[in-house]
Amino acid sequence: MATAAVTGLVTAVFAVAPTAMAAPVQTTGSLVALERLDKTLWRMTVHSESMNRDIPLLVLRPPVNEEHAPTLYLLNGAGGGEDGANWLAQTDALEFFSRKHVNVVIPEKGIGSYYTDWVSRDPKIGRPQWETFLTRELPPVVDDALASDGRRAVAGLSMSATSVFNLAIARPGLYRSVASYSGCARTSTPEGEAAVRGIVYTAAGADATNMWGPAGSPGWTRNDPYVNAAGLRGLTLYLSSGSGLLGRYDTPEHQAPGAPPIADQILVGGALEAATSACTAAMAQRLRSLNIPATVHLRPTGTHSWNYWQDELHRSWPTIAAGLDR
Repeated sequence: MATAAVTGLVTAVFAVAPTAMAAPVQTTGSLVALERLDKTLWRMTVHSESMNRDIPLLVLRPPVNEEHAPTLYLLNGAGGGEDGANWLAQTDALEFFSRKHVNVVIPEKGIGSYYTDWVSRDPKIGRPQWETFLTRELPPVVDDALASDGRRAVAGLSMSATSVFNLAIARPGLYRSVASYSGCARTSTPEGEAAVRGIVYTAAGADATNMWGPAGSPGWTRNDPYVNAAGLRGLTLYLSSGSGLLGRYDTPEHQAPGAPPIADQILVGGALEAATSACTAAMAQRLRSLNIPATVHLRPTGTHSWNYWQDELHRSWPTIAAGLDR
């Protein structure tokens, strides 16, 4: 959803019954390369056994005392960081984290994947196994290569705002904090499934049947964070969305670099953010019903666009950091 226009907007969100979790895949990752690009910016390449390919990642490291820092996994949206719509190109993340004692790991090449394990091979993007990579193969490599302290958080926007919940639920104890910006947790309802299918097809030309199976398959419920929200208990949570109404950044002079035409940002981005606002409010209510604490920021204005996500990254950092310090 963080790419250009996405058809099939989320318009309603209602839950279905939970299903059993799949058994984890036992695979490993291995460090291929670690190259310093700037004072705090590095490029890491890690081989994924489950996907049988090398995965590029950008890494932001603390300016001093690099060792024994926690790690924030910061996920891109539907473009997977491949289309210029990514955290480094569109926000001040590089500068912002240059003053923080944290490693920030930003995976690339995840276009339209929902950062999940696909059940079948797709003719457009193969058979991604991002859940396995991010939760099992990558963390030991990162901890070893960066000498990190083993404390982890994960944050994502738009498409990956759903993914971060699923990753945390799939691997209890891996993360301490989870931040979700402008996402939709309900994926297994007819409306939620239609939205997911639209995002996957628009971003990558792929068929989400190859991701979680045909409609009604267990994979759709397994990857519905609203249904499985009890698995978020004990984590430090941050959820946010704008309302879709015009805000301070929805003018030509305040757009992020490389943003879509202002008409698209207002019309498409407004509709998308109105949908994620309803989704976020529903997820917040679901968490309250389970007595799971969460910090929730529902802005009265703002579209589905990068300047707002930059603000939310800043706003959520004290919450994320508090979880990492527990």
